Amino acid sequence: MISKNREYQTVSKVSGPLIVIDDVTGAAYGEVVSITLPDGERRLGQVLEAQSSRAVVQVFGGTRDLDTETTSVRFTGKTLHIPVSEEMLGRVLNGIGEPVDGGDPVIPETVRDIHGFTINPYSRDFPRDFIETGVSTIDVMNTLVRGQKLPIFSGAGLPHNLLAAQITRQARVPGREEDFAVVFGAMGITHEEAEFFINDFQETGAFSRTVLFLNLADDPVIERIVTPRLALTTAEYLAFDLGMHVLVILSDMTNYCEALREIAAAREEVPGRRGYPGYMYTDLASLYERAGRVKEKPGSITQMPILTMPDDDITHPIPDLTGYITEGQIVLSRELHRKGIYPPVDVLPCLSRLMQGGIGPERTREDHPDVNNQLYSAYAQARKILSLVAVVGEEGLSVSDRAFLAFGDRFEQAFIRQGQAQRSIGESLDEAWQLLALLPEGELKRINPDMIARYHPAHRREEHGAEDSP
Repeated sequence: MISKNREYQTVSKVSGPLIVIDDVTGAAYGEVVSITLPDGERRLGQVLEAQSSRAVVQVFGGTRDLDTETTSVRFTGKTLHIPVSEEMLGRVLNGIGEPVDGGDPVIPETVRDIHGFTINPYSRDFPRDFIETGVSTIDVMNTLVRGQKLPIFSGAGLPHNLLAAQITRQARVPGREEDFAVVFGAMGITHEEAEFFINDFQETGAFSRTVLFLNLADDPVIERIVTPRLALTTAEYLAFDLGMHVLVILSDMTNYCEALREIAAAREEVPGRRGYPGYMYTDLASLYERAGRVKEKPGSITQMPILTMPDDDITHPIPDLTGYITEGQIVLSRELHRKGIYPPVDVLPCLSRLMQGGIGPERTREDHPDVNNQLYSAYAQARKILSLVAVVGEEGLSVSDRAFLAFGDRFEQAFIRQGQAQRSIGESLDEAWQLLALLPEGELKRINPDMIARYHPAHRREEHGAEDSP
C-alpha cells in the first residue's frame, strides 16, 4: 500500500529533531514528508524508520513550535531529490539545496536522487592523472590523483579552511585545458567562515567554477546529514553527465558525525565507540565511495574531506574510520602551526596510497618518486636526531648528524612553509633538490645515481660552468 499524499494528524512523540507518527500505512524508508505546523508553516522531513503502523521522521528545520495535537504530516511517496544544472556553477545554496545568494531558483536540466548510485567496481577506472594543488607537501609527497579520496585531518584552530580555499582556487591538471569544477559542501561552519569562502572564491576568480552548499552553525543539525549528499549528487551530474573533472571538498566531517550521533541518541539506539552509532563506518563509506572514475566516461570525482580531530586524537573513531575507507590522509600539525609555519602539514604521518600511479615520467617528472622517498627518509632521520639533541647536546653529534639537523630545519622553513604562494610541481621538485643538496651526496641512498647526476644542484652548476667557459 502506498502512503502517497495521505495526511495524518497522529504525531505521538517529539524527540530532538525526530517525530513519531502512529497509525501510518505504507510508509517507506527515505520517503519525503511535508509537515504543517499549527501556525501554518511548512517544513520538510524524511522517513528514518518505517514499521508496520509507525514512522519515525527526521524534520529539516528542527521541531521547534511543533506539537502533537494539531501538527499534520503528509507523505509524498517520493525520496529526496535535487534539481541539477550546469547553471549551479557560481551559485551559493544552503544545506538543503535552496539558493541563498539572492539569485533565481535553479532551473533544472534533470532531477536526481541525493543518495546517488553505487559505482560498479568492474566499471571503475584506476586513478592515474596527477592533480596539481600548488602545495609542495601535497604535490611532491602526498600526491592527489583524479578519482582519489584523500582527507585532511586537522584540529580545532588549525588553518584547514585556509588550506581548503587555497586548494580550491589552485587545483588543476598541468598541461591540459579541461573542464574543471569544484563542489564545496560545508557543514556546521560559522557565518564568518562562510563569508571567508565566498569572498576568497570571488576575489581569486574560482567562484565561477564552484558550487557552494553551506550549512551554517545555527542551521538545524539534521540538515548536516543531507548537505554532503546534495554536494556529491551535484558532482556526479557535472562529472558523469557533463564530462567535467570535479573536486569535492567536504568540511567539516566531524560536524556531520556529531549529527549522526544526535539522531542515534534521539532514536535511543545502542551506542558504539564514544557514543557514535555502530553504523557510522557504513554511513561514511556511502559518502566517500562516491568518488572515482568510470570507464569510458571522461569525467571524474575527486574527494578531499576535511575533519577536525577531537583533542587532536588521530585514534578517535571519526579519523580512524575515515582512514580505513579513504586512500590516505593529509595531517596538519599543531606544533608546526605554533612555529608560524603555513601550511602546517606534518608529512611523516601523511600518506597517499595512489600517488605511485600518478607520478613519474609523462605525469610529473622522472625524478619525482626518488625525491619523495629521499625527503621522507631524510626528514624522519632529522626528527630522530632532534630528539637526541636534548640528551647528548649538539656537541655530541657527528658531521653527518648535523647535516641532517640542518636539513630538517630548512625543510620546515623553506619546503613546508610556503604560505599562500602557488608552486608548480617543477618548482616544488627543484626546491626539494636545493634542500637535499645540504646533505652529503653519499647520504642520498634512495635516489638513482643517474637522477643525482641530472638534477643535483652541484652537478647542474658544473654543467652550466662548462658551457659558459671559453
